[in-house]
Amino acid sequence: MNFRTVQYAESANITTITLNRPDKRNAISYELIDDLIAALHQAANASPSIVILTGAGSAFCAGMDLDNLKQLIGRSDEQNLRDSQTMAGLFRALYDFPKVTIAAVNGAAIAGGTALATLCDFTLAVPEAKFGYTEVRIGFVPGIVSSYLIASVGEKVARDLLLTGRLFDAEEAHQMGLVREVVAADQLMSRARELAQELMEVSPASLKVTKALLSSYTKDLLDRQLARAIKENASIRQTADFKEGVSSFLERRKPKWKSS
Repeated sequence: MNFRTVQYAESANITTITLNRPDKRNAISYELIDDLIAALHQAANASPSIVILTGAGSAFCAGMDLDNLKQLIGRSDEQNLRDSQTMAGLFRALYDFPKVTIAAVNGAAIAGGTALATLCDFTLAVPEAKFGYTEVRIGFVPGIVSSYLIASVGEKVARDLLLTGRLFDAEEAHQMGLVREVVAADQLMSRARELAQELMEVSPASLKVTKALLSSYTKDLLDRQLARAIKENASIRQTADFKEGVSSFLERRKPKWKSS
């Protein structure tokens, strides 16, 4: 299959999916979401047992595409709900992916980019990588990712990250357990492939069953939490704060919040 916004390659029992919008810092566009979902589907049905996810250029994924962000203002309730369901579907597809996934975070991974990086089974990051659930800074709600984050780092840390929307570096992410290893940039992909080789030494059947078992533990809870998160993610887009937050972000000015 040909993709416009991702590169797909299979070699030595490893599938590498590269977010390929380097001029946009691999920002998440509607097209990239479609391509990434399709690439994951192709990888799930291919022979390689390990998937490496990385980014082209200097960033892993800088969050939502600015042109798409502009389009969110003025969309209908139905459109907002479909958008939220699509994003939730992407994150769930990565979280529940039947094969082992490794994120090789080569630079900034912000908002949705943080989610893509940390929903993989293993996350490697360069020292310069930056992370952050920055949604509240533009009047958004980080609802879809919140369930996954609480399960990863606990409620107290999740509250800190989600309520402040602050940026944090690779070393702090490592201390939290969101990043497995901090790796020098010139060694990132070789370390990811080395980890993949280590994983290939264990039973493929055991890996598959263990991943499915782990996903089954959280399925019912995630189903309930994500259904609510999708609604909140869609409904916040109709508020004055969301419109002001997005406008101020695009205009590079401090927001003037309408609500109290």
